[in-house]
Amino acid sequence: MMYRKIILFSNILILIVSCSQQEARRPITQSSGTFIKESVDRNKALIAQEEAQIQELIKKDSVHEYTASENGFWYFYNSTSPAETYTPKKGDTLRFEYNVAKITGETIYTKEEIGIQEYVVDKQKMIPGFRYALQLMKKGETATFLFPSHVAFGYHGDTKKIGSNVPIQSTITLLSIKTNQKNLETKN
Repeated sequence: MMYRKIILFSNILILIVSCSQQEARRPITQSSGTFIKESVDRNKALIAQEEAQIQELIKKDSVHEYTASENGFWYFYNSTSPAETYTPKKGDTLRFEYNVAKITGETIYTKEEIGIQEYVVDKQKMIPGFRYALQLMKKGETATFLFPSHVAFGYHGDTKKIGSNVPIQSTITLLSIKTNQKNLETKN
């Protein structure tokens, strides 16, 4: 009889313990956020270094008048088209040619190597710097752009001649703009 009471008591005790609220298990590793913070700090330092390098080049260039874009790059016009007034809009098809050089001017790709390109504004993938640059230009204009790596080929480069985090210089000529019909309708 005593044996049954002990078994009953132990079963009740096990039931009470197993029904009590269990505490959630803690993960084996906990992220403190330091990796992300360090990555952000590294990127800020890299951008500051590249922008300082670009500012130094601009300061040494007494021939051209550079404009800072709101998208984080600098440029000057080699030739303008004063008679043209239209700048590219979403859906327009652009034909253009360009070269790519290191920020110090050494050629990476000539415009002949690249060939004439076609791009539909905001409908195709393109590095941010070129996308924003083309939208500043009018048909027939040529401009030279200084792109920090974060608006150029970034961390990955182009996997051929442009390495990781390389700021570049590019001279772009906008050959033609085939205006999207919707843009013509809103223009009138």
